[in-house]
Amino acid sequence: MSDMNSLKSEIDALTAIKTRRSIRSFKDQDVPKQIVEELLRCAMHAPSAGGAAPWDFVVIKDKEILKQIGQINPYATFAVKSPLSILVCGNLQREKFPNYWIEDTSAAMENLLVAVNALGLGACWTGIYPMQDRVEAISKLIKLPETVIPMGLAVIGYPEKIPETKDRFDLDRVHYDIWGNKD
Repeated sequence: MSDMNSLKSEIDALTAIKTRRSIRSFKDQDVPKQIVEELLRCAMHAPSAGGAAPWDFVVIKDKEILKQIGQINPYATFAVKSPLSILVCGNLQREKFPNYWIEDTSAAMENLLVAVNALGLGACWTGIYPMQDRVEAISKLIKLPETVIPMGLAVIGYPEKIPETKDRFDLDRVHYDIWGNKD
């Protein structure tokens, strides 16, 4: 890990995964650049098909841009009230296997969300891809090259409140060897 000694609020990986929740309300508090870089570092440690890492990230703090994103994506209207958002994009020039950028960027987004929680922040993944109207409008707004596709936006900040953790494990959704086998 990078020099994060001043940020020792981390929690273990299993707790970070099990307690992660979508947060849509944030304190009026900036996220230090050091933490943003650590979040991006964690996102970039995601697995990718053939090790291609076909992602790019756009850190967005500009309130006018965040407001416009909320006008494009009705599920991201709260982004304007966050200190920052990170746009996770697939870069088609970097992919080794066609269309695996979707899985790769999704893995990067999940790493990002778990890291957010581990460092005491909150976030919400707001979808962009495959909604073509959102893809085109966000691409135009952020001035993305044609070979870069916006996959999702993580709206990030210090949570106003922490929602209750629920155990989401459901044994009824587990099958062994063949569908329907519960043993």
